[in-house]
Amino acid sequence: MVIPYPKIEDLMLSGVEDGVFPGAVLLIGLEENILLHQAYGYASLVPEKQILRTDSIFDLASLTKPLATTLGIMALIQRGSLSLDQPLEDQGKGVLEGHGRGFTIRHLLAHSAGFEAYRPYYLELTQEKGNKKRLLREWVKNESLKYLPGEQTLYSDLGFIFLESIFEEAAGSDLHTWIRPMIYDPLGLHRLGFRPITAAGVTNPEAYAATEDCPWRQKVLRGEVHDENAYAVGGISGQAGLFGPALEIFHLLRELKRAYDHPEAPGLFAGELVRTFWERQPRPLGTTRALGFDTPSESDSSAGQYFSPRSVGHLGFTGTSFWLDLEKDLMVILLTNRVHSSRTNERIKSFRPLIHDLIFKEIFVV
Repeated sequence: MVIPYPKIEDLMLSGVEDGVFPGAVLLIGLEENILLHQAYGYASLVPEKQILRTDSIFDLASLTKPLATTLGIMALIQRGSLSLDQPLEDQGKGVLEGHGRGFTIRHLLAHSAGFEAYRPYYLELTQEKGNKKRLLREWVKNESLKYLPGEQTLYSDLGFIFLESIFEEAAGSDLHTWIRPMIYDPLGLHRLGFRPITAAGVTNPEAYAATEDCPWRQKVLRGEVHDENAYAVGGISGQAGLFGPALEIFHLLRELKRAYDHPEAPGLFAGELVRTFWERQPRPLGTTRALGFDTPSESDSSAGQYFSPRSVGHLGFTGTSFWLDLEKDLMVILLTNRVHSSRTNERIKSFRPLIHDLIFKEIFVV
């Protein structure tokens, strides 16, 4: 493949050579066109080196939040099974029975419900018997809130664990079983999805980019969810567990962008609802959060300095991200395995704005 953007290629290769990540897949889309879709570096370094491919499947980590849990909630709101702004206790949802906390699905999606950011539940869950997912949800439900709903924004895994339970009660199905036939398969996205933990282990591990040499599990993770809390409940959770290749993320986001641009046209998603979800929330004051998605911060954004305020995106702990500028209709999907073989490597934080700025300079006159 002839690379039409040699400066972009040089920066991506320097990311591999400088140890920012072992490997990465970069996809750049402008409107419906893919301008660049290239793999760099390695899918794994240990126990042996393997070259990364453009169709390699990545542990998407927190991209699960916008690309799975949020879309499930959006679909149920679209069909009238859930309400965005009605307090959950007034919707008769059993997950909140006896807990009149006064927050809404909007609060949860915007990370302003008051939940703590994270708890290492897996340390206790692995010692428990019985239904671990049910137990996890009970623990989350009974956590003390750090602040009143709507007062502050705090990015929270706990809120999305809670959202998954709300989704499953309203849908009458678990997220993994529901989302494939309802969203992914109709769009031809057959490799995007959850990977349940099974006793047989991972089939075809070479198809996946490796993540951490996990000190807790004492092995290199490949096709097995990196997030420990998601692993402890079987690999499927509202905050993490989604896997997929860059190209299928592109097609999913394009479907959403078409709905956003043409709300009157029929499609899988109601355009006006997509517009609602992609709007930066006015409260709490100063938040960058949309509903299930993020928008660029005014300074030190991972999107760099050129993505417009009317952009949506999200980051994943394993080194994954996407940004979509709604004005320029530019999409950048950067999937890396930066936690391979150790999560202590955080060079991706300074690399992301560099590559996003360079992409803008190469495609547009800025």
